[in-house]
Amino acid sequence: MSSVPRALRVLVVEDETSTREELADLLADTPEVGEVYAAESGARAVQLLGATAFDAVFLDISMPGLDGMDVARVISQLSAPPSIVFVTASESHAIEAFGIGAVDYLLKPVRPERLAESVARIGATGRAAAGGGADEVGGPRDELAVVQIDHGRRTVFVRRDDVQFVEAHGDYIRLHTGQGTHLIRLSLSYLEEIWAPAGFVRVHRGYLVAVGWVHDLRVTSSSGLVACTPAGDVPVSRRHARSLKEQLLEAARSGRLGRAAR
Repeated sequence: MSSVPRALRVLVVEDETSTREELADLLADTPEVGEVYAAESGARAVQLLGATAFDAVFLDISMPGLDGMDVARVISQLSAPPSIVFVTASESHAIEAFGIGAVDYLLKPVRPERLAESVARIGATGRAAAGGGADEVGGPRDELAVVQIDHGRRTVFVRRDDVQFVEAHGDYIRLHTGQGTHLIRLSLSYLEEIWAPAGFVRVHRGYLVAVGWVHDLRVTSSSGLVACTPAGDVPVSRRHARSLKEQLLEAARSGRLGRAAR
């Protein structure tokens, strides 16, 4: 006897309130869809993507701050990325959208029958059936435990456990490991959100540090307080100093401090 397919969990990302609510309502009325989440911005979307597993994301392209293409690039880095359906008022981004890997491209205003076709395409990808979407208990996933970085014809895989600190570089971040550095287009705030359970903490406006890699704190004449890791010294701002010291103390008590020594 064949099993009944699990209802889809989807995310709507749209900055216009009326459009967001209308699209969410249309999806909620679709038989294949079980849960509908909504985000009013790209930044909110990446927060939800880091904490909740989705089968599909219906994504507006033109948004202030992180736009739809930025969010799609973040999605592409996930270990089990949801299907992407772009929803936009313009056809000008269609080629780029399908190049990113979108399963469909809807023009506003979205017609119910056209939306139903998109939902059917999502089911046809087989991602939900293969376990690439939401898990049964709905718990958060361990995303980006391995980061894939494409350098033209070469692809590098960086383990999160090897990253000692992260540095912001405009729209990019630089991952610092004992073997070198790697530049990738991701938001520092997004990485802070999804790597926090793994011991990464904000120590400065432009830096995250892996608590387990810090072997001591030091005051320097040039940078003030710094957290020392084998990969280099990380500046610590005054507002983050106390919190970092408390987390280092807790890590030392639980035996999670000093990875370099192991």
